[in-house]
Amino acid sequence: MRERYLIIASFATVYLVWGSTYLVNYLAIREIPPFLMSGTRFLTAGLLLFGVAALRKIPWPSLVHWKNSAWAGFMFMALGTGLVVWAEQWVDSGMAALLVSFEPLVVVVLLWIMRGQNPQLNSLLGVALGVLGMFLLVGQPQISTDRNTLIGVAGIAFSLLAWGYASIYIGQANLPTSKMQSAGMQMMGGGVSLLAMSFIFGDYKQFAWENLTGKGIFSFFYLVVLGSLLAFSAFNYLLSKVSPEKVATTNYVNPVVAMFLGWSINNEQITTRSLLAAAVMLTGVFFINGRFVKKMK
Repeated sequence: MRERYLIIASFATVYLVWGSTYLVNYLAIREIPPFLMSGTRFLTAGLLLFGVAALRKIPWPSLVHWKNSAWAGFMFMALGTGLVVWAEQWVDSGMAALLVSFEPLVVVVLLWIMRGQNPQLNSLLGVALGVLGMFLLVGQPQISTDRNTLIGVAGIAFSLLAWGYASIYIGQANLPTSKMQSAGMQMMGGGVSLLAMSFIFGDYKQFAWENLTGKGIFSFFYLVVLGSLLAFSAFNYLLSKVSPEKVATTNYVNPVVAMFLGWSINNEQITTRSLLAAAVMLTGVFFINGRFVKKMK
């Protein structure tokens, strides 16, 4: 009975917390520049995870582990997540979440290119639906005619490629056996990379302590504690307890939560065409997830 409640609580955490991080990121970067905010967030969370692993006396990682974790963290956290946060300067949080739901389709195409794994018919149909949904979404006049929004969409597109590449890379990379230690190292690598990007591109210069409010502070710690530590732990718990297709439902629920929160709290506009695009894209993701579940079984 206790395990059942833990599973329910873990699903609720992943659905609500990860779905809400798009809006919370949007709120946080109103007061803290995106690269500085994301870098500090991931470095803090990574140090905490790595510290807990050390307290559990998990063996110290090798130099190869550090190197591979740093690369994975750069692709996952710095480019895969950092660019999405950066794009939310111009892209609504709900739209950003919907664009990110395109990720499973990107992975299929990258597997085809990088490993020569020919997609099955349902995967090709899923990709086609995803492209159609993307066209419906991005082709709306309020998006296609706004230069800044298109820049944000392009940033998210690049982040999808980085995340997809890292998802394939990590399957064969030599990383620590401890998932907690590995995640902490990747977050630290991504956090350091994002802070370097903050200094290279100068976004840290936009930060001013006097402009920081309670909302900004709350958003930052929400992302560290709930978004990075709690939700990540819940997600990994689910992977060990329930079937892959049930965990994959996060691909459908998170965008819906993000769009609802953006509309209800942040007054973000949801058009009929956006809803149609969401339905088409998420149907495409359904076909893709079905393909991966069958393969895993």
